[in-house]
Amino acid sequence: MTKYTHFIPTFFIVFFSSLNAQIEKKDPLYKTIMSRDSLLFSVGFNTCNAAQMENILSGQLEFYHDKDGFSDKKKFMIDFKNGLCRPSKTYKARRALVEKSTEIYPMYKEGQVYAVIQNGNHLFYEKETDQPEKLTGSAKFTHVWIKENGEWKLKRSFSFDHQEKKTVDDDNVFEDDQAIENWLKENKIPTLGLGIIEGGELKQVKVFGDIKKGVSAPYNTYFNVASITKPITTMVTMHLVSLGKWKLDEPLDQYWIDPDLANDPRHKKLTTRMILTHKTGFPNWRWMNADKKLHFQFDPGTKYQYSGEGFEYLRKALEKKFGKSLDQLAQELIFKPLKMNDTNYIWDQNTDESRFAIGYDKEGKPYPIEKNKMANAADDLHTTIEDLGNFMVNIMKGGSLKPEVFKEMIRKQVKIRDNKYFGLGFEVYDLGNDEYVLSHGGADQGTRCITLVLPKSGKGIVIFTNTDDGSKIYEKLVLHYLGEEGKKIVEIENK
Repeated sequence: MTKYTHFIPTFFIVFFSSLNAQIEKKDPLYKTIMSRDSLLFSVGFNTCNAAQMENILSGQLEFYHDKDGFSDKKKFMIDFKNGLCRPSKTYKARRALVEKSTEIYPMYKEGQVYAVIQNGNHLFYEKETDQPEKLTGSAKFTHVWIKENGEWKLKRSFSFDHQEKKTVDDDNVFEDDQAIENWLKENKIPTLGLGIIEGGELKQVKVFGDIKKGVSAPYNTYFNVASITKPITTMVTMHLVSLGKWKLDEPLDQYWIDPDLANDPRHKKLTTRMILTHKTGFPNWRWMNADKKLHFQFDPGTKYQYSGEGFEYLRKALEKKFGKSLDQLAQELIFKPLKMNDTNYIWDQNTDESRFAIGYDKEGKPYPIEKNKMANAADDLHTTIEDLGNFMVNIMKGGSLKPEVFKEMIRKQVKIRDNKYFGLGFEVYDLGNDEYVLSHGGADQGTRCITLVLPKSGKGIVIFTNTDDGSKIYEKLVLHYLGEEGKKIVEIENK
């Protein structure tokens, strides 16, 4: 860290630890103090706006720094102008608040708030001209805010535990959007969609990177989510089961028989349960066979083998019975009830191509966009982080199914590896202590996506990327956002 970074007003409290009246984020006072924090740093410090900095500081400012000693307001502003913000500087500095570290405590006298204590951590970055931004340090802080002439001013500042850092570590990278952008560039990930579920609600929806060169990806970017299509088809089917209109163990031959299997009597054994647990005996896709036709590779129901063909078989049976396309059934049973207005199996006149994240190979070369005109039950759904995040929240709360139907869906029906199973249409991780994870991933040319939810703890994550090796960033995201449960998931996957 440069010497001038030491003049950053970063503050840490050691003597207010006994306070227990921390206010919640939704409290108006919390929002007010966070707004003042933003004015102090985002508008003042990060842009070297001396007028803004001076305006938000109390005339009686006392600034205590663990490396540079004490400053009053006059000395602080001289150091700010002639140090960090000197005209001849060759770099740009930026402070980023670690939001999860923020604590705010009101101080009362005779029932009135007379001061506010703000504790937290923050990160510091520097950027030389034409060079990538680098993390240079971190610190803990405390601000003491008081009201002067009706405005909250910073009166006392305590800076503590400054640490020099040369790289963005796992503990800090996900606390700052710009750090995430830098991390993605290092890993050559063009676009990342991230949804964070906490307390059984979708709390964060973020999209990083560019949707195309020089154009930032919007909040509602469309992604092709590949095999995450299968959970949607599963829920269409399970709703029909819950409504008593479809049966899991009814042979499908009365609705559909694939012409390639007409002379193989084993088609009579096929059921919805076998398809949703990947025990059909089919390959993933028929075109993988030498003759490009569908064949049984083993007797249905005898063992596990992942298959998209099975879901397509189910689609044709459903459409035959109900006289509606799969996308029509999904609109009625899933998309409209959950207000998933940006989700579709097909590419139609309502699809906004300008919001679509084009897929790339490992070398950064784009793939052509798959513009399906007919639904594929196993692949190529396009959706947004918000839509799929809310879909997964609904799943973790029972999926709007009858309890007995949901219980059957999440039951461990076929073992994949130790502590990992397939239920009906979803992977099920057994984390012990009755905690489990419902998950599904997607992988096609130019897309790597995954979603995991933990119904017991109310936590979950949705990760979309648009490159062939996007899965390389899964582990760090899962470990950071899902904590100990995430560690267990990673351990199961790495066995």
